Amino acid sequence: MSEKRLDGKVAWVTGSSRGIGRVVAAHLAELGAKVAVHGTTPTSSRQLNEADSLEAVAQAIADETGSEVMAVHGDLTDESVVAQNVADIRGRLGKIDILVNNAGGDIGTAGVTAERAGKPIQNDALFIDLAEVETIIDRNLRTCILVSRAVVPEMIERNQGWVVSVGSIAGLSGHPSEVSYSVSKAAMHEYTRCLAAQLRPHGVYANVIAPGEIITPRFEASRPTKDERKVEEGALTRYGWPIEVARAVEFFVTSDSSYVTGQVLRVDGGAQLWPA
Repeated sequence: MSEKRLDGKVAWVTGSSRGIGRVVAAHLAELGAKVAVHGTTPTSSRQLNEADSLEAVAQAIADETGSEVMAVHGDLTDESVVAQNVADIRGRLGKIDILVNNAGGDIGTAGVTAERAGKPIQNDALFIDLAEVETIIDRNLRTCILVSRAVVPEMIERNQGWVVSVGSIAGLSGHPSEVSYSVSKAAMHEYTRCLAAQLRPHGVYANVIAPGEIITPRFEASRPTKDERKVEEGALTRYGWPIEVARAVEFFVTSDSSYVTGQVLRVDGGAQLWPA
């Protein structure tokens, strides 16, 4: 059992019905936090066969960790849904100390069950359909802004809080494809930096984690992968694993990072080795 470094804290991890978010939520619960998991629908976790329901995810994490875990759901691009989720979390768990903006991804209008796990087929800077652009930007940037606006003011009131936005190394370099995703993550990074600047006088932290190639069921469904890279140690040319992102979140929401805010931390095994 891990040290209960987050005992007494309340954490909300958006987009945690599956993938990286689910592992982050479980890790924070293992550290003692009360955790709210979130999915767009009550059955989001079924889409790639990661669990039968969002409630099942919450129960599994609670059983694994002994922490209190609840589930909330809804489309976080809708401000009224965000407000209801926040009210539900406060009503059951208390005020939110830790916010992990993990909802997002490069899923277009067809949804995650479509070909290539929802990646738009035409996915460049000029010819992608505008509806796809709007969907991807809303999934990543709008959700981050709306959720932060709903949660962070109470952190300011208490002069304490931690925000971690899960971006991507795609938002730190140029690409001929996945352009809307890259742009939305770059904007998410900059929004979080601006948030950090505003929050400095209040003792509230805001940082970004930019993962590289992290193995999840959706990652494998959305592209060809190489079995020889699916190892957990050895050369850093391997894929990363969700727990390695979760440990970076731990760094940003504990005293380990007591003088660190407004930063973008790549978790990519050194795939990118230049400044942000």
